[in-house]
Amino acid sequence: MVKEGIAGDDLLHPTNDGVEKSSAGDWVTNGDSVRSAEGQVTKLYTRRWFMVLLFSSYSLCNAFQWLQYGIISNIFMYYYNVDHIAIDWLSMSYMLVYIPLIFPVAWLLDTRGLRLIALIGSGLNCLGAWIKTGSARTDLFGVTLFGQLICATAQVFILGMPSRIASVWFSSNEVSTACSVGVFGNQLGVAVGFLLPPVLVPNIEDKDQLSYHISIMFYGTAAVASLLFVLVIFVFQNAPPLPPTLAQAAQHSSGDQYSYKLSILRLLKNRNFILLVVSYGLNTGVFYSLSTLLNRMVTTHYPGEEVNAGRIGLTITVAGMCGALITGFWLDKTKTYKQTTLGVYIFSMVGMLVFTFTLDLGYLWLVFITAGSLGFFMTGYLPLGFEFAAELTHPESEGTSSGLLNVSAQVFGLIFTSAQGEILEKFEVKYSNIFLCCFLAIGAIITAFIKSDLRRQRANQEMAHIPLVPCHNVDVQYGSVAQRP
Repeated sequence: MVKEGIAGDDLLHPTNDGVEKSSAGDWVTNGDSVRSAEGQVTKLYTRRWFMVLLFSSYSLCNAFQWLQYGIISNIFMYYYNVDHIAIDWLSMSYMLVYIPLIFPVAWLLDTRGLRLIALIGSGLNCLGAWIKTGSARTDLFGVTLFGQLICATAQVFILGMPSRIASVWFSSNEVSTACSVGVFGNQLGVAVGFLLPPVLVPNIEDKDQLSYHISIMFYGTAAVASLLFVLVIFVFQNAPPLPPTLAQAAQHSSGDQYSYKLSILRLLKNRNFILLVVSYGLNTGVFYSLSTLLNRMVTTHYPGEEVNAGRIGLTITVAGMCGALITGFWLDKTKTYKQTTLGVYIFSMVGMLVFTFTLDLGYLWLVFITAGSLGFFMTGYLPLGFEFAAELTHPESEGTSSGLLNVSAQVFGLIFTSAQGEILEKFEVKYSNIFLCCFLAIGAIITAFIKSDLRRQRANQEMAHIPLVPCHNVDVQYGSVAQRP
């Protein structure tokens, strides 16, 4: 039973059938809802899991397209006859496009809701995939770059969604798990992006054969993206008919005029949130750089091991997905946001150090083990940041707070990827990884200074004890509760 609280003028008394009622008989709670004699105020819908799983699926497809070039960068350099910087920018375009577009997209999310953002994100992802199907020729690098820019634009409509879907559709005891599932899809896409391209596009010299294999990858991606876009059109909903928590109901019923500009200003004045923005950006920026340049790092020490480079990336990501789900369950049970975030951050730094100093030992099996340990914590950290931000900034929009987190991640991702790429060219792989380890240490220190101000949890606890208006004064509307005069 999920109990977010009961509204009424009197205290609740248990009944013999396990249903709680007020002494006036106006309000009862049973199953996944709070209801009155005239209508329900909050309710959990089974369809909430379809919403988050559908989102995860098209997020997966978009994340796959981010890495489908980078993990076989040497093959695409040869195929298109371009240098490593051009191929790196196919991945870094995702970071560059995000920075200027996130604020208008976050405004749309806050003012127009989830469905419009889902339609645009999945639609652009589908369009970009189809554009790239026309680039399987050695002289059409510009076309593949254009298609990748469209997919990068789609990502702006995707990354900020998990915490918002969790808040709009799920109870306070499920939000961390739901957010983890949303992030899980993106990470699974990264995993598939590491695994499939080296298998689908072998390292061969015949460019006609390469064109054939690249076409298979592009057309397969476009077909999946098209199917998911159609499902979003017919299945994805903006919000449930009734909110999942009393805190959400109170937000919907508020008569205050929402101001996106004022929301941004309030967030920028929130010291704990700003510290989290910086620390999250450092950790995620390191992950972006590591993912983009993994092929070059592995093949430097293990020439010809493109397939195993992809498998190492897969190991990092799958371990991270396990970490994300475990930490999501842990947060829902314990609510120890600060302690969990700091602990995972420290282990990410330790994992990066161990990976750095074992990569060149000549034992590929050892690289798989150390990479998996690193991934469990580093990519497992991603949903932690979203949920900690939602706690620190409630009642501000989750789309706005997660958008600022992702801006920081993209900025640091661009800086780290560019800098690490140059270090790889001029020095050893070890030095480029030590460069990243230093910033992880800084991020862990910053995390230690964040105060655990759990505003969302506090709001739900307060709403559970503060009476709402009696049931005969309540109109139940789509996704909101409004008071009648």
